[in-house]
Amino acid sequence: MTAEHSFIDRKKRIETSFDNLILKQNKAEELGNGIYQRWENPVITAKHIPLTWRYDFDPNTNPLLMERIGVNATLNAGAIFFEGRYVLVVRVEGSDRKSYFAVAESENGVDGFKFWDKPVTMPETDEPDTNVYDMRLTQHEDGWIYGLFCTERKDHTQPDDTSAAVAQCGIARTKDLVTWERLPDLITHSGQQRNVVLHPEFVDGKYALYTRPQDGFISVGGGGGIGWGLTDSMENAHVEKELIIDNKVYHTISELKNGQGPAPIKTNKGWLHLAHGVRNTAAGLRYVLYMFMTDLHEPWKITHKPGGLFIGPEGEERVGDVSNVAFCNGWIANSNDEVFIYYASSDTRVHVATSSIEQLIDYCVNTPEDGLRSAASVQTINALIDKNLKVM
Repeated sequence: MTAEHSFIDRKKRIETSFDNLILKQNKAEELGNGIYQRWENPVITAKHIPLTWRYDFDPNTNPLLMERIGVNATLNAGAIFFEGRYVLVVRVEGSDRKSYFAVAESENGVDGFKFWDKPVTMPETDEPDTNVYDMRLTQHEDGWIYGLFCTERKDHTQPDDTSAAVAQCGIARTKDLVTWERLPDLITHSGQQRNVVLHPEFVDGKYALYTRPQDGFISVGGGGGIGWGLTDSMENAHVEKELIIDNKVYHTISELKNGQGPAPIKTNKGWLHLAHGVRNTAAGLRYVLYMFMTDLHEPWKITHKPGGLFIGPEGEERVGDVSNVAFCNGWIANSNDEVFIYYASSDTRVHVATSSIEQLIDYCVNTPEDGLRSAASVQTINALIDKNLKVM
């Protein structure tokens, strides 16, 4: 076989493998827990990244058809229903450890995701980002789609520590998810910020933000918890005061740190929230998802908080670049009140679980809260057993 024929053959096999992956149909698990259904296959993986982003298809410069630009992971996607499509703004991490944003869309939200032609060209501020990731999308009532994300830069106060970093909230807005206007980073008075989320409605004429103050890049320290703050504008967002609305609690799923996931979903019973909680284990940090509801008119006040985790990594989800992690910063409620929860597992791939507004409200309102003691957990279980003995 000549070099030319070898190149053509390899190109055909690469393209066929890619097409088969994109066309692969997904299937919901048969039973589930009644709260949501996991779907069997990840919806986005590193192999979903377009071939033209990874390969040089010029036989003169790449006669062996090697992958020139590698992709390590696809994870932590913002989500929005846009122009009749389920759209994800995915964090793509290259083999060089730099992350960037890329838009993928699907007609049904559970399979067939295809990336747009090029990744997002995100403008920089006067202080360039070293890394950007984990965008939360909010369709705000002011007419803009806002993307809030983590911008990471070197901590210049520790020049000899090559791992010392500073995390802040980057802000951009768009009308079409193609052209983005970069706004100044969020200003707060609490060290570092990650996992900042914009509330979709004005509150007392101001923009409302769910924050997560922390002392260091990795370590929360004395800070932490899901915060709430107001700013007069997003063009120069400045939160003077943060109120912690959901604290870290000892010996719970969020004893080490916690943070808001995507923007909350509005219902006639209140706002549905999805968040992540982190605890330490002998095997390292464990990230899981949990839910709570806040008051419809005072969205900083929690009205219901089910005990325990909502989604945790299971089976193969527990293995990946950073193992034992379930993380979500994007979900979509469609016009049929179906909810598509896009969660990443182990910082490697994106999955979907589906539910409904009705199911999630039922879950939040009727699931017992965490009693914070083993004895209280047993009392709750016994109460359910006694009730079942009366009706069965």
